[in-house]
Amino acid sequence: MTLDIRGSKKTTGISDNQFVVFEELLSNAIDSYLIRKHSANDISALNVKFEIELYPKDLFSEEKFGLKITCTDNGAGMADQQVKAFVTKDSTFKDDLRINGIGRCFGSGRVQYFHFFDRVKIRSIFEKEGVLLLRTLDVESNTNEISEASFITTEADSDSLETSVSLTGISNAAMSKHFIAKDLSDEFSAENIKHHILITFLQRFIALKNIIGDFLIEIVFSINGSSDNITVINSLDLPNKLPVVQLPICCLHGLDTKLPENTLIVSTYEFSENKYPSFVHDVALCANSSIVKYLTNTFLKVRKDRTKAINNKFYLILIESNYLEHKVNIRRDNFDIRTSCRHSDMISIEPSMEDIIDSLEDYVLSILTPTDFDRELLIKETGVKFGISQSMLIETRVKVKYGDTADMIAKRVLKKYQEEIVNDTASIFDMKQKLIGLDPRKSDFRDNVNAMSWKYTSTIKKMDMANLSQLVVRRSAMLEVLACAIKGELSVQDRTSGRNENEKLIHNIFFPTGKDSQDLIDHDIWILNEEYHYFEHIASDKALASIPWNDSDKLFDVNIDSELEALFNKNNSENRLKRPDIAIFNQEGAAIIIEFKAPGVELQEHTNDLVQYARLLAAKSKGRIRKFYGYLIGDKIDESRLSSTYTKFASGNGYFNTDRINDFATGIQYGELYSEVLFYKDFVDRAEQRLKIYKEKLGM
Repeated sequence: MTLDIRGSKKTTGISDNQFVVFEELLSNAIDSYLIRKHSANDISALNVKFEIELYPKDLFSEEKFGLKITCTDNGAGMADQQVKAFVTKDSTFKDDLRINGIGRCFGSGRVQYFHFFDRVKIRSIFEKEGVLLLRTLDVESNTNEISEASFITTEADSDSLETSVSLTGISNAAMSKHFIAKDLSDEFSAENIKHHILITFLQRFIALKNIIGDFLIEIVFSINGSSDNITVINSLDLPNKLPVVQLPICCLHGLDTKLPENTLIVSTYEFSENKYPSFVHDVALCANSSIVKYLTNTFLKVRKDRTKAINNKFYLILIESNYLEHKVNIRRDNFDIRTSCRHSDMISIEPSMEDIIDSLEDYVLSILTPTDFDRELLIKETGVKFGISQSMLIETRVKVKYGDTADMIAKRVLKKYQEEIVNDTASIFDMKQKLIGLDPRKSDFRDNVNAMSWKYTSTIKKMDMANLSQLVVRRSAMLEVLACAIKGELSVQDRTSGRNENEKLIHNIFFPTGKDSQDLIDHDIWILNEEYHYFEHIASDKALASIPWNDSDKLFDVNIDSELEALFNKNNSENRLKRPDIAIFNQEGAAIIIEFKAPGVELQEHTNDLVQYARLLAAKSKGRIRKFYGYLIGDKIDESRLSSTYTKFASGNGYFNTDRINDFATGIQYGELYSEVLFYKDFVDRAEQRLKIYKEKLGM
């Protein structure tokens, strides 16, 4: 048998795990010890020693140090079967041994030796037919292949079983992929390697303690031969273990069902902050009792949350499953599991990684959520910022969890609504197609009509909830800004500059100056009245003569703007540069006239202005505009001088009136003006009352 190194390196790429060789070395050392103990129970405890050495490189190398790793164990050694397994990439040697605690064999781990290092040396003393023999191997990573003949066997030079595997000269590929910008003395320090090994092998260490009792793993780090960094891992280092939890893997993307025979086995370990001050919280998926994929950042997105102890403890949550065992990739650094799924995906019913994470979420966050997390405060913030209510969270089954932000919650809720709306729309279409093919004379026809009607009704509600939440937030913000502008509390309302542009600021909150709806204007005229939201043309400081009636004709006479300006200048000598804002709804022949008055201007003196503007618009529109809504808005009124035709609103805020627009010569009515006289704060209060109804619908 031969191991094709060059071919194996092509088919098994370099691992994403920077410490994969430590895991492979330790795993093999443990397996070798278990093989020995299976044959001779009365042996010393497992002893594994890692020697990590940084040595100076030659003057021509770009790196300052080279790296050598040696792992020595007291296992069975490289006997004939072990050598045969070593040169067989897909060996099942260990699987066939049926020894309790031994690792599952994939045969690809040793290929990483040649990916990460330039040279591999093995020195092993083993027993054969009662005689101790020494077997060695010394190959470079550019060697094409290794066979059983590559191993040299001689008489042993020691009377104890011992195997050492040395990896020398970190490769350019490994340096470029994992260590190019890192300090090797920090990366490979004894404490750092201890932390990685303890976390990665924790599941196996606990099982190992029950099988063999005590064990010792020594880690020695040296630079230029000076071994001043030594640490150990033994059975006393193992933490407390919480009760094991079994969780079914569920698909939450429409099916909301448990996927059969797929269960997650969750083991949680507590590390005391006093004993392990440098530890962090971690969550990981495992295979063969070793960590394969970390999920920590999925649940704890902020680094400080990982390093902050909870009740003076750090938690390691490890997840195992038969499903994960079958799906681990050949390099054992990830799983061959699709990222996400949708219930319409009929290709496979196997769980996705998203399903696994969703199934774990509640349990993991019950362990890792800090005691000071205020879930209700986060829900409230989401409601204020995005209009997402508690009822919407319940309806979309969106969980609010630690690590979330209001933005993240809003996106999940709206995405869920969008997905459900698309799915419902597709279902309604299918139901309608089915309905067309039914016989109206049969009873199932009415049943299908009713089913489609209810489906459509429920879909409308989802659409309303999704759209209404965004509408409420936008309108709430606009009203808040408008209220501040009226009170002069905006940061741009600088009283020290001597300029007062409050009227202009308020005007721009309603709609931008110098724009009309042909410019795709984004207006907020709904503040005055809800139905105005649908007016087609809003002309603010723009020519009315440009508003079209149809493809070949304009709505107004060409001189409408000059006559309107003359009329406005006559009525408003205090400010000759402004004119009323006018909104037009062509199809209904309606117009809105809005006049914002400067502070101190008495409104009752300008009520007739609205009548004049309406009469001019009616005359110049060739009778096309007949219905007018006028608004006179300011901050001062002398009620004793207000025309008796005006009536005070029931709320006591503002006045309203209806006037006929007649032809002076004939007396024939050709229009009607409904007008309101309001203080600035009055229409804000009214708009807030309307908005309150929307909020109540959303449960805000």
